[in-house]
Amino acid sequence: MCLATLDWKDSSLHGRYSLGVSISFRLPYQNEYGFALTLKASRRLMAASPADTSSNSRTPTGIPGLDKLLTGGLPKNRTILLSGGPGTGKTIMSSQYLINGILDYEEPGVYVSLDENKEHVFEEMLDFGWDFNELESNKKLVFLEASPIRYLPAEIKVGNLTVGRKEFSMATLIEMIKTSVKEIGAKRIVVDPVTTLVFQYDGVVAQRNALVELMEALAETGATCLITTELRRPGFERNIDYEEYLAHGVILLQQLQVGKSLLRVIQIEKMRKTPVDNQPRPYRITDTGIEVFPRESVL
Repeated sequence: MCLATLDWKDSSLHGRYSLGVSISFRLPYQNEYGFALTLKASRRLMAASPADTSSNSRTPTGIPGLDKLLTGGLPKNRTILLSGGPGTGKTIMSSQYLINGILDYEEPGVYVSLDENKEHVFEEMLDFGWDFNELESNKKLVFLEASPIRYLPAEIKVGNLTVGRKEFSMATLIEMIKTSVKEIGAKRIVVDPVTTLVFQYDGVVAQRNALVELMEALAETGATCLITTELRRPGFERNIDYEEYLAHGVILLQQLQVGKSLLRVIQIEKMRKTPVDNQPRPYRITDTGIEVFPRESVL
């Protein structure tokens, strides 16, 4: 008898498994025609390295209902894409993620704004009771107003070298983020919205490469990162944007027509190494932030 083992991966089972097959050979006789062969096979399923769903592998968002969909929170030290259309609450959810990290989990955060200026963001977040100014004063938050890098001249002189605006702005942004993370020991990072930075590059290939460069730099910080982007094709049946393939996980925020009503819908499109509820669920924006209803159905 011999024992053969086959390894394979099955995303639906959230882990790596081994298939053991026992094969027995019975040789009743052998002649010029060869020999008779009888196979007897049996299977056994063994978890070799199941997905880690422990609290040590998670960064809780602290957003009511959302961690229920995520089996405890975002995968730690990973970059998650938060994609949504106008008015879906991307900035609110991102801010809420940072605020909860600081106040509830003692995890300092870095907020990188590539669109709105600091004054506007701080004023808008006060409506939810979130005092960014106080957190920044207490060295719990660093707010990087990176929108001016979009208005750099086409070429910048660095010593005797001439550097293109795109290369300079990306390099500058990455250095700003790394410096800020070290300054306060940040465990959470938000980049909002990454679309502003990436779309200065011409062509999908260049845009994809720029996003990969940014994601690799974020990964090197060891923080759990949330980057926002504009959802260009809303709806349940749509083409997938290239950003969604690159990120470790994707959360979609949409406003959809359901019957006669316009409903806000959240969906965990993917989250590597994490069992999630990928069904569309309703959410609402309240005066204290975003609230998700993980038990409610929209279809």
